[in-house]
Formats: sequence, C-alpha cells, structure tokens
Amino acid sequence: MSKTKAAGATHYEMLFILPNKFTDDEAKKVMEKVGQVITENSGQITHTEYWGKKKMAYEIKHNAYGYYGLFEFDLEGNFLAVVDKNLRLSADVLRHQIIVKKAKSAEDIARAEVIRAKIDSKKAATEKQQEEKEKKTSSTETPVTAPKAKDKRVDLKDLDEKLEGILNAKDLI
Repeated sequence: MSKTKAAGATHYEMLFILPNKFTDDEAKKVMEKVGQVITENSGQITHTEYWGKKKMAYEIKHNAYGYYGLFEFDLEGNFLAVVDKNLRLSADVLRHQIIVKKAKSAEDIARAEVIRAKIDSKKAATEKQQEEKEKKTSSTETPVTAPKAKDKRVDLKDLDEKLEGILNAKDLI
C-alpha cells in the first residue's frame, strides 16, 4: 500500500457565513463570488445551497445574524490551501469550514430517496392512526362534570361570634 494520496480531485463540502450587512440579493452575489474562488482554482462545484438569513448561536464580529451558504465541490488538494487562504482574507466571509466528504453515487442517492419515501409513508400512517384514535375517544367519551360543591354561605355575624368564642377561651392560654 502506498502512503501517498491518490492523484485526482477530492470531494469537499464548505459551509460559510456572510455578515448581516448585506441584503438578500447582495448576499447571493457574494455567494457567487465565493463560488468563483473555487472555480478559478480549477475546482468544480457539484452542489449549491443557499440557506438564507439565520440567527447565529453567538455573535461573530458583532453580527448576531448571518447568511448561510453551502457548496459541495471537487478540487485537487494543492489548490485547497489557496481557496482557504482567499476566504480567510475576504472581508465578505465571516466564517467558513471545509471538510472532506464522500461523493454520493447515483445508487446512493436513489437508495436515500427510497428510505426517505418509506419514512414519510410511516409518518403519514401513524398520523392517520392518531387521528382515528382521537376521533374514537372524542365520540365515545361523555363529558365529565365536576360535582357541584354545596353552596354554604356563612353569615358574617356567625363568624364573628365563633371568632370571639375562640379568642375568649381560657384553655388556649
């Protein structure tokens, strides 16, 4: 076995955050510029997602909100350092993280869709059962009313007499 990496492009995933100073349209343009940094360094973008404006867990450079974007791309390892350096020096990118990701084949994607369809059908079936169970319990149950408490109203004079009797009792002292 060889201790060196095989030649060729590696599949990467990069998540990045743009500051809140941009509008939504401007953030999409900056995202295109980030994609250009990858393609200028002989990279090939395979998947792009724009997540939009989200609240961050903590402030970064006095920004509580940021625009999130995700790229999956193929790039040779010697160009990765150049892309990373360009993004670190860019004032338009607050944070970014690049990780190696296994490229999904067409079979993997098809298998994931089948699994997702099974999960969705099971969720729908359990929701339907839950609705039927609720209908049965609501139609068979009779409303239970709390027993009415006897309305014992005590006259204020009676209370005063009892209080005087308690206070004047000699066995309390």
